[in-house]
Amino acid sequence: MAVEILKYSDVEKLDAGALGAKLEQSRTTLFTLRMQKGASGIEKSHELKILKSNIAKLLTKKNAKAKA
Repeated sequence: MAVEILKYSDVEKLDAGALGAKLEQSRTTLFTLRMQKGASGIEKSHELKILKSNIAKLLTKKNAKAKA
């Protein structure tokens, strides 16, 4: 499972629906990786950090849109 690093400039281009879908997908993937880490270990542990960073970027944009 390859996790891509999201750029904030790419996140800014997303509309509300795509933003929510991407956020849900990232959270689901993070949950899956955490379960794999606990059960049998994962080879690419850096993907957890990337996913958490992506979720933070998505939430930042979501909250900025809500306040605007």
